[in-house]
Amino acid sequence: MTIHIGAQPGDIAQTVLMPGDPYRAKWAAETFLKDARLVNEVRGMLGFTGTWQGNRVTIQGSGMGMPSLSIYANELIRDYDAQTLIRIGSCGGMQPQVGIRDVIIAMTASTVTSPSSGIFRELNFAPAADWSLLRAAVEAAEKKGAKTHVGGIYSSDVFYAERPDLDKQMMRHGILGVEMEAAELYTLAARHGRRALAVLTVSDHLQTGEALPAEDRERSFGDMVEIALEAAFA
Repeated sequence: MTIHIGAQPGDIAQTVLMPGDPYRAKWAAETFLKDARLVNEVRGMLGFTGTWQGNRVTIQGSGMGMPSLSIYANELIRDYDAQTLIRIGSCGGMQPQVGIRDVIIAMTASTVTSPSSGIFRELNFAPAADWSLLRAAVEAAEKKGAKTHVGGIYSSDVFYAERPDLDKQMMRHGILGVEMEAAELYTLAARHGRRALAVLTVSDHLQTGEALPAEDRERSFGDMVEIALEAAFA
């Protein structure tokens, strides 16, 4: 057990999917895993372990934002020896060709600041996905016929941003979407020699103002979860 994860030794699989919302973790575990059981409920941040096609998988909520994800990813890596960590979550589209319900596979994750920023001081570290996971996710998405985009995303440290000028520069430089966790996950994976990837579903769009109704979000996230699982065990 750790401060934030109440799982016993052996309860956590080496492959962990990390949605931000603990109830999305519950939905994904009940929908995609066999014999899923609750292994963590500390502070309501639910985690479940089961199997997918005979492979052990944990789906653990990470909360919103890089500071929260950093807590769970650090403990999963340090105390439970997680080797593969894949963020599954929603994002806002930032390019005209990116549509609602499309899948974004994040090759890189830019950010203004993260919990790890202080380590690098004057260096602008470039957090990137694990190549083997990235390649496998793209192949899985193509096999499924999911409308998918591969490239850079922006991990914001705030939800209610007040920097339209920064959004404009992100769009100008081809950033596909914005979310709040991947840059720190990629940085921690690099630091500890683990594999990390973010597979995201576009739930709203910064340019068009479109947004998925809350009741439609879970039904639209199935492709993302399946792509992540197939990539993890390719």
